[in-house]
Amino acid sequence: MNKIYPDAATALAGVVQNGQTIAVGGFGLCGIPEALIGALRDSGVTGLTAISNNAGVDGFGLGQLLETRQIKKMIASYVGENKEFARQYLAGELELEFTPQGTLAEKLRAGGAGIPAFFTKTGVGTIVADGKEIREFDGEQYVMERSLVADVSLVKAWKADKAGNLVFRKTARNFNPNAAMAGKICIVEVEQLVETGEIDPDQVHLPSIFVHRIVVNATPEKRIEQRTIRAANQE
Repeated sequence: MNKIYPDAATALAGVVQNGQTIAVGGFGLCGIPEALIGALRDSGVTGLTAISNNAGVDGFGLGQLLETRQIKKMIASYVGENKEFARQYLAGELELEFTPQGTLAEKLRAGGAGIPAFFTKTGVGTIVADGKEIREFDGEQYVMERSLVADVSLVKAWKADKAGNLVFRKTARNFNPNAAMAGKICIVEVEQLVETGEIDPDQVHLPSIFVHRIVVNATPEKRIEQRTIRAANQE
């Protein structure tokens, strides 16, 4: 199977549709599939449910799809860096399913592993547990959380071979592996593409079985979310 596509728009063609659930890797602006998000915006699909740690920032990352009103619901753990996200939610224009960050990661991982639900102590006694099953184990209360499975997952990796084995780079290995596993179809954006067999098997972070399509974006912008610099020493 040839998994290599010439550009992001072609990689999404015939896959993304209105009303789908899309899992998107990344944390803030770190490790987001920039080209794939841009192509998703340009595709014009609407009514999306987006699963992601956050929605990027205003005008970049998933923030672009909020501005075009292509996302109807976010399943996320953090909204603080995106004013338009907060505005739409407070105005009742956007559905939001707040999920604790670790729970969100496990929901995606469990979905990819075929586990329909799990129990966690996180959220017990808060609104996070409202309407959910509570069960006691060893004298402690746990809330049952359903796993997440997406129609399509969009992820960013540093390197892939042509079979689809992936290597993530440093902190960009955040939600990307879990998002990839949770998608019925996984499309990955990479900076480097090598021949099958060139990646040491011990260095593979996610095996090719989870990857369906690959597109190369060798020069992503990698915008810094918050740049903090130290003032020069005064003599």
